[in-house]
Amino acid sequence: MTTQATTSSVKIARDSNQALGIGEFAVDFMTGTIGEPDASVLDRTVMFFTDSVICGISAIAMATNAPTVLRDEALEYERLDGVPIFGSAKRVAPEKAIVANCAAVREWDANGTNFGYNPKLGHTAGEFGHNDFYPVAIAAAQRASRDGAYALRGMVLLDEIRGRLAEAFSLKSYKIDHVVHGAIASAATYGAMLGAAPQQIESAIGMVVAHYIPWRAIRSGSQLSDSKGASAAISTEVAVLSMQRAMRGFVGPADIFRNPEAIWRQFEPTDGDSPFDLVLTHRGEDFAVMGMHFKLGLYEHQSAGALQGLLNLLVEHPQLLEEPQKIASIKIIAYEPAFGIIGDPAKRDPQTRQSADHSMVYIIATTLRKAIELAKRASRGGTSYTSDEYWKALMLSPFDYSQQAIFDHSTRLLMEKITFAHGGPQYDAKYPDGIPTSLIITTTDGQIYDSGLVMYPAGHARNTTANLAELLGAKWQMLGSLAVHDPDAIINRFNTLPNLSAAQLQGLYDFEILDRERLE
Repeated sequence: MTTQATTSSVKIARDSNQALGIGEFAVDFMTGTIGEPDASVLDRTVMFFTDSVICGISAIAMATNAPTVLRDEALEYERLDGVPIFGSAKRVAPEKAIVANCAAVREWDANGTNFGYNPKLGHTAGEFGHNDFYPVAIAAAQRASRDGAYALRGMVLLDEIRGRLAEAFSLKSYKIDHVVHGAIASAATYGAMLGAAPQQIESAIGMVVAHYIPWRAIRSGSQLSDSKGASAAISTEVAVLSMQRAMRGFVGPADIFRNPEAIWRQFEPTDGDSPFDLVLTHRGEDFAVMGMHFKLGLYEHQSAGALQGLLNLLVEHPQLLEEPQKIASIKIIAYEPAFGIIGDPAKRDPQTRQSADHSMVYIIATTLRKAIELAKRASRGGTSYTSDEYWKALMLSPFDYSQQAIFDHSTRLLMEKITFAHGGPQYDAKYPDGIPTSLIITTTDGQIYDSGLVMYPAGHARNTTANLAELLGAKWQMLGSLAVHDPDAIINRFNTLPNLSAAQLQGLYDFEILDRERLE
């Protein structure tokens, strides 16, 4: 036996075969041998699922490049026993539907995020990750002719595995892309949902790790490419292929976490064990998904603290918008890795959407420009806006990343006033618990407005002040209206996932996506 079970969790120890242990856990969870997630876990997972699909279908409607290319590719692989892609009833090969749907979900970089932080277990590796992988659970449930509740259970499982791996091991520290955790979880979940044996799941995980490791080169460069947004999708495609091959009898490398030539021990050498223990929750509230964060619009999540700091200052000091010409400088102080990723000097002059949404100076300057324009339009001058009202009114949309917006003269002038500083150990120590950021505005008459340290901005799992449901509703309306004629009906369809019959789940994506002009 590779695992040690408690009443609420399973520990897969570093001196055991963890790939097989993940397989055993996944099979037991999906068959109901273990696994009683609290209603709050199911509810939050549904919120992340709805959020992800609304992001995805709006990206398709706006004819973004990678989702369009992968969607067209998927439609070339029609199969009677396949599964549908977003906005279609046509059935295609599962791995092709999954790569197309996952790419669409991730395209805007606006869906859920995790930061790999679990102080209760001392697992604080701080690896990134995103809620990109729900198409895996939907496809598996559709192939198994199961209902929405079964699909939702698969989503909880997938987030649990990838979320706990992100807490235990930092791939980015070794320049490996974080999507490897999601690929492992995808292989395990897809296999368990379709009746694979634990040994077959072990083989699939072994293939993923031995054959398909993406480097963070896909996220490097002054201007980013389609590979950045499609990384999770492509890794998930090969994970599902690996699982399908294992179920047909292909035997992949065994015990991959203790394999001395695999990435884990290559980067963190041991005397034979894996570098980490893995603890997976199966009962109660303490699932990984409960620590994941929502984005309230289109922005790199590392900028959320600065966005909240800016909005706090605008609420507290409305005079900043009454005389915006007096804003002389804006200083943002943040932690690593935010300083290195979105404060990269190359990001000071973004030329593309993929680079602009990873540019701290662009994100803050655009939000401030929109606030200034809002104040000019509003008779009340913006004086009575709350933080939540500002989030809804200034929420960054795809149009804020068009070529016209990226090179907007007013935005570029504001960008020139922004400096970005590393807060040092004082800030670094507070991440990944929060998003430690402060924002200081200095005016031409010498007034200094300091947001103070922001840790838990709206959307963060530990934020207790924002009305999350209301803010997400505004986001879903904004993006949903780009994709369909009746956003409320589609939002309701996704939100009622647990109640869908098997037949209804088969038609989950059978709706028309609007054909809008490509974002230029």
